[in-house]
Amino acid sequence: MSAPTSSALPSVNRQFRLAAVPSGMPTESTFQIMDAPMPAPADGEALVKTLYWSVDPYMRGRITGVKTYADPVLVGELMVGGTVGQVVESKSPALKTG
Repeated sequence: MSAPTSSALPSVNRQFRLAAVPSGMPTESTFQIMDAPMPAPADGEALVKTLYWSVDPYMRGRITGVKTYADPVLVGELMVGGTVGQVVESKSPALKTG
């Protein structure tokens, strides 16, 4: 898999955020997709493009606003989950681009 060049990187960072705590089944209005400026990695960091994001049953408990075995995702915060990604820019000696 070849890594994209810096000039090929998108200028926006698409984010999936919690818009409201659901009362019952989550609906489309429970979440919000937002665009933010693409961050540049600082020394020791890397920019990773998410290729796959796992949406799992435990996430339902995370959007109740109440701490269970894990901290809740609060309204306005980014949703969390396991991912598979590709390093597209690196300023870390531990992570190579690609």
